Amino acid sequence: MEGSDFRWWDELIPDALGLIFSNLSLQEVLTVVPRVCKSWGKAVTGPYCWQEIDIEEWSNRSERDNIHRMLRMLITRSSQSLRKLCVSGLQDDLIFSFIAENAHSLQTLKLPRSTISNSIVEQVAGKLSAITFLDVSYCGKIGAGALEAIGKHCKSLAGLRRNMHPLDLEGKLSQNDEGHAIATTMPKLKHLEMAYLLIDTTSALEIIYNCPELEFLDLRGCWDVKLDDKLLKEKLHKLKVLGPHVVDHYERHEWEDCSDYSDSLFDYESLDGMWDDDERLGGLELRFYGGFDEDSSYGWPPSP
Repeated sequence: MEGSDFRWWDELIPDALGLIFSNLSLQEVLTVVPRVCKSWGKAVTGPYCWQEIDIEEWSNRSERDNIHRMLRMLITRSSQSLRKLCVSGLQDDLIFSFIAENAHSLQTLKLPRSTISNSIVEQVAGKLSAITFLDVSYCGKIGAGALEAIGKHCKSLAGLRRNMHPLDLEGKLSQNDEGHAIATTMPKLKHLEMAYLLIDTTSALEIIYNCPELEFLDLRGCWDVKLDDKLLKEKLHKLKVLGPHVVDHYERHEWEDCSDYSDSLFDYESLDGMWDDDERLGGLELRFYGGFDEDSSYGWPPSP
């Protein structure tokens, strides 16, 4: 409006519109916003709305083919500017290869419950070198080879989630090779979640000593790991370890304000009242090693 301090919504620059639209649901952005006016429709079809794509919740209840079509459309719209991608349940290697080929700027990649293979991760890991946070929890078809490839190519990797569910481990005797891959290729890790991974004490210590910047380590369900309390408190006082016992307290951490780590594993306040007397007597001991607070939808034990 001429002579006014206010401007029409359709006059906002596209990247500002994209930032505003990011607060809407996926359905609203794709079906409602484009019908408002031409400038809004143009913003939605351009890269401004798709620098961060989080369709994890939607993908949990969608069919495989629909997920793949949605990913291809949105990643194409992002025009190589995609920084964050969250999607659950990728079911073939082709779509993972497409992501790697068209999202070289990815910094955060979350692919829980996916069935991608070791071989495809090894083939395309070099195209994902900008990644700083990776979630491959409950991905039963990848192993040490994939983790080693990621570690070798993603030199700035600071956060890794490799949580498993007990049902995913049937037939497996050990995953110490995965622990070794993490220890030898990911020295800059600060945050590592590996709940229910089949590792032993030697493997856990290898990770701890080869990742000197490590600040948080989740070992819930890693029952073969026995760490010395005195060592943790006196020699590794900066490292907060969760498990293999459960903690009942936390200290606020500066990473709570960092977007890459803001939706991590566990809501510690929800522990209150979770355990009854029978469970305590069954050997579940509450022990405080120090804490780390990051809100998340993951519960105890991690869902499949």
